[in-house]
Amino acid sequence: MAVSTIQAEEFLSHHRLAVVGASDASGNFAATVYDELRKHDYDVVAVNPGATTVRGDPCYPDLASVPGPVDGAIVMVGHERAADIVRQAVAAGVPRVWLFRGIGGTGAVSKEAVAVAHEHDLEVVEGACPIMFLEPVGWIHQVHRSVRRLRHDLTTAPG
Repeated sequence: MAVSTIQAEEFLSHHRLAVVGASDASGNFAATVYDELRKHDYDVVAVNPGATTVRGDPCYPDLASVPGPVDGAIVMVGHERAADIVRQAVAAGVPRVWLFRGIGGTGAVSKEAVAVAHEHDLEVVEGACPIMFLEPVGWIHQVHRSVRRLRHDLTTAPG
């Protein structure tokens, strides 16, 4: 399924976002997304049961533990765990989820995770990397976005 740029931009118009899977572990791309959201002035929170802090900020074990409302959750765990995270989002009252997927692999996208989101009327972005939509877009993510356009993985049609 192609990701709608309109839907991605709508998701990112909300400013209190959780990044599920972020940690300070070397090579953790969720931490990169966390950093980029912070650089773009988002109120971003990290969620990971295996971490207590990310970049010196508190990290929560699950979405229910995050104080205050969360506008959206960027799910950056393996596809085998993604449906459980979407269920956490439902239980915590999070109205939208972004199931991360890089150029290769499935990332957090699974039929079950998408079905759970739809079943509970959550807005869901099925794939792609949110950094591709944070303006100004860095050169590597411009390339990433161009590759997705060439593969017809991005559309300007509504989600």
